[in-house]
Formats: sequence, C-alpha cells, structure tokens
Amino acid sequence: MPPPTPAIPPPSAAGAVGHRAHASILHLDLDAFFAAVEQRDKPSLRGKPVVVGGTSGRGVVATASYEARAFGVRSAMSTREARARCPHAAYLRGRFDAYREASGVVMGILRSVSPMVEPLSLDEAFVDLAAADDPLLPDLEPATVRTFAEALRARVHEATGGLTASVGIGTSKLVAKIASDLDKPDGLVLVPPGGEQELLRPMAVTVIPGVGPATAERLRRAGVRTVADLESLSVDELVRQVGTAHGRSLHELARAHDLRPVVAEREAKSVSVESTYEHDITDPAVMADVLTRQATGVATRLAAAGLSGRTVTIKVRFSDFTTLNRSATLPAPVDAAGPIARVARTLLGDLVGAAERDVRSGVRLLGVGVSGLADWVQDDLFSVLEAEAAVATGTDPGEDASTDEPTTADVPPGAPAPEPPREWAAGADVEHDEHGRGWVWGAGRGVVTVRFETATTPPGPVRSFRTDDPALRPWVRPAPVADPLDPLEGADVVLPVEEPGEPSGGMA
Repeated sequence: MPPPTPAIPPPSAAGAVGHRAHASILHLDLDAFFAAVEQRDKPSLRGKPVVVGGTSGRGVVATASYEARAFGVRSAMSTREARARCPHAAYLRGRFDAYREASGVVMGILRSVSPMVEPLSLDEAFVDLAAADDPLLPDLEPATVRTFAEALRARVHEATGGLTASVGIGTSKLVAKIASDLDKPDGLVLVPPGGEQELLRPMAVTVIPGVGPATAERLRRAGVRTVADLESLSVDELVRQVGTAHGRSLHELARAHDLRPVVAEREAKSVSVESTYEHDITDPAVMADVLTRQATGVATRLAAAGLSGRTVTIKVRFSDFTTLNRSATLPAPVDAAGPIARVARTLLGDLVGAAERDVRSGVRLLGVGVSGLADWVQDDLFSVLEAEAAVATGTDPGEDASTDEPTTADVPPGAPAPEPPREWAAGADVEHDEHGRGWVWGAGRGVVTVRFETATTPPGPVRSFRTDDPALRPWVRPAPVADPLDPLEGADVVLPVEEPGEPSGGMA
C-alpha cells in the first residue's frame, strides 16, 4: 500500500509569497535518455551521433544524442530531415524493454529517498524532499540539499551503468523544472528561496508552462517577450489577451507563484500510453501513425494484466497546453491493437475535421487509453468493430489499412498458416550460437548485419548473415517483475513510426 499523501501545507507554511519557504522540490531529468541507453549498451556508439526512433523516411525522431543535436537533429523531426542533417549517425529503432528497465532503476532510487515521487515520463520525475526520511538530508538548507542532490546523481550514474541526470531544485515545480534544463547535460542547479524572480525575469516568456507558439504570438503583439514583460501586465490585461483561466494562471506563474504539490498516486482505472514531444507535430498523418503504434503498447499492457476495456480515448495537447479528449464507447470490451488503433484514428479524424481546433497549429502530446476495464473479451467483437470502422472510414469491412499483421489470404485451404517474417530492427538485441550477443547494425535484401558487443565489452566485430540463419536469433531481456498497471509502465514512450514494408536501416 502506498504511503499516505502528506497534507498540503497552508499558505503560511509554504510562504505567503506563493511558493515554499525552502528549496525542497527536486526535478530529475535523464539526459538524452533513449540515446544514452543505446550508447551505454553499444560501446562502438559512445561519443558518436545516435538517433532513436523510426528509421524509415516516414519515421519520427524520438531522441537524439547530444552528438547528433550538434547537427540540428531534434525530437519530433522526421527521420528524412534528420538523415539529411546528420547522415553519418546511427539510426536505431527503440528497445523499450531496456528503457523501462533503466527507468525502473532510477525511479526505485528516487522512491527510496522520498515516498512523494511524481513520474512525468520514463526519464523524469519530481521528488518532494520535504517528505524525505534520509539521514543524508537532516535539514533543507541550500548547502545540505545541494550535497544530497549530488550524491543522488552519483547513485543514479552508478546504478544505471553510466547514465547521467540533470537536476533542478527550487521552491516550486515551476522553478525546479526550469532549473533542471539550465545546465544540461549532467548538471545541477539549485535556486535558493528568494531567487526565483531573478532567475525567471530575463528568460523568454515561452519558458512559462502554457505559453506555446499561439499564446507567445498574442503576447508578442502586446509587447511581451520576456517573463519580466509578462510580470508587468495586470491580471485584467492578461485575461483580455488569453482568456480568464489562462490569464490568471500566467499572472501567477510570472511571479513564480506555484503551490502545486508533488503527487504520488496510482491510477488503475485505465491503461494508456502518451508521447510528449519537445517540438510540436503538425502533420495529421504522422499523428495517426503515432496513435497506431501507441495502441500496440496499450494492447500489450492490457494483455499482460488480463484485461480489456470498452472505452477508447485519445488525448491531444496543443502547443498552448490546451488539452482535448475524444472517446468512443464500444459495444463490448476490446484488448487487441488493431481495433484500438482503428478507433483512435477515427477519433483523430473527427478532431481534425472539427472546427474547434486545428491540429496543424501544433500538437505537443498525443495519447491513447482504454478504460471501462473488464477481464473478458467477447468473441465476435472483432467483426463488430470491422463493420463499425468501415462505416466510420468508408472502407470495405474486410479491408484493413494496417499491414502490421500477417495475412493468410493466399494460403491454400488446409495448409498451415505461414510464420510472420522475422524482423531485424536496427539496434535490436540478438544472439548467435558462435559469436554470442550483439545488436543489429542493419538489415535488408535477405541479409542482416550484426555488431557483436555488449555494455561490458570493448567495441566488437561486425558480421553479416542470412536473415533466416538458424544460429541467429533475437535476444530477449529477462522480464523484471512489474505491475502492468503501474502508471509509469508505457507512459510517455515515443514509439517509432515506420512506413510498412521498408527495410530497417541502422548505420548510414
């Protein structure tokens, strides 16, 4: 049973100025997380540009190493553009089992420090140090907290085999999160009480949560470019510019007033996967591809928990932090990726066609969830969904636009169904009878090329094999004991988007 949530302190205890009296909120952000895990596990890639995400032209960059960022590669960029900017990088598909394992280690360390840990994604979390019970943190004085945070970063580095984390500490979530981004990678910034506005005032107004491109443009027309400019506006003027709720929120945040608590809670009423992008997505086709891949993650977690659900929901957060949800309730529970994906794409299509918001203005978060959980699935549900999807999309009920699943349409009656082709995704872990463990360098035209090395070996040799070589097989990471309904599992994972049927491409 999780520990009880401590009561939120009254304003007097939190400091009547709108934030805590001590710098006791820590934000930890693992640096270039996906790419860093790949460089950790692949010695030949250390110090070199690495891009994780979809490897085909229609792919989307999930994370780029700092070496790749030097060439202008960034998250949410199309893989085609990334290859043009940095053709010599290693382009790898994600290994989400490895990322979840590393994330679990880090979150475990944070929870050993304080019961109040709020994960935001696989690679970042808030920690309430005021709730900590650690002999290394006898008080919340800045010098003590800084020393404690340095030791915490060292623990993360050692326990994860070399991953680095940037840490920000402040009197509020706002200040802690901004601070963690000021000295990346592998940095630590503590903003002492009283130093919040001095930090914020010279910064661009876009550093404030809720100020996306559309809001920033409205504020620019009003002469607001920095947080100091924003602070100079009255609440009435901000309400006129951006609306009541948003205006009042910006008025408070511009003054570093943020009393949001660190919330540690479990949500087992739904299963969902969300993807947050550093740079907004504007192409509806890319959004549809991302939702399709997220549906696979949701289905995997439902299967692991032995559950299904009747309501499929998509979540779309725009650049100005406005969030819209669209849901569809089905006649019976569902737990398969195909039906979930089809409903999610239909909901996205409805949103794109609506006049309420134009998704082309920029989307920073996409998510798919299934709720109304049950422990059974109706056998004939799939035919029902096929018919409903056909009505919604205008396609033939027997025609599935997805090519992710093998078909048996061409198999003669009575013949055994063929096994699906074995995919050798760039970056995937493999094992060979003679050469041991390695990873896929690239594959295509019936050949797979493997570099044989692991995190604990020197850079290894490269060998090529036929894709059907019986001595070569995927290496499966031992599964940790995990709760499939843990809110961290599958959250904020950017799934690669691929053009079906294209060969995987590793090193350029």
